[in-house]
Formats: sequence, C-alpha cells, structure tokens
Amino acid sequence: MAQHTAHDNHDSHESHGSLKSYVIGFVLSLVLTIIPLVVVLNDMVEGTAAMVVLLVTAVLQFVVQLIFFMHLREEQKPRWNLMALILGIFILLTIVIGSIWIMTYNTVAH
Repeated sequence: MAQHTAHDNHDSHESHGSLKSYVIGFVLSLVLTIIPLVVVLNDMVEGTAAMVVLLVTAVLQFVVQLIFFMHLREEQKPRWNLMALILGIFILLTIVIGSIWIMTYNTVAH
C-alpha cells in the first residue's frame, strides 16, 4: 500500500504565478482603477463618453484579473473554468439586460 504525502500531490497542482506576474497584474489593476477615477472626477468627459471609459476600463480590469491572478492562460486541463465563467457572464448579462429592458418598457395601463 502506497502512502501519499502532501509533497506527492504538490506536483499535480497547476503552477502559480511568479512575483513578477503578480506585481505586473497589481500595477495594471491600479492604473485601470485610477484612469476612470481621474477622468470622471476631473470632468474630462461627461455622459456617454464617461460611461464608455468606465466600461472599457472595467472590462480590461476583468481581463487583467483573469490572466494575472486567476492564471487562466496557464491552465493545462480543459478550460472548464473558462466555460463556467462564460456561462456565469451569460446569466449575469441576461439578468441585467432583462431587468433594464423591463424597467425601460414597463408601462402600466391607466
């Protein structure tokens, strides 16, 4: 009977990021947080342009988080995590867009 130790199972786990990748991810996250903050607080853009800046930096922030902290590109297994993430995003967007649509076109007959 073979005995398994914690060290034996260590090799089967996916590799974690290096300090360099964490620092790069952290700096990119800070920059992507500061950009919309500065743009909106200093009234550099307003209305739709401000919303576009916020949404673009939020999506880029999401990508940075996935790549540098969740190690999505370093997976060796099939991309089950990515598929679950896509499903979650689809469900989230369905709920948000559906709610906005209902609130926009909800007219009660008088």
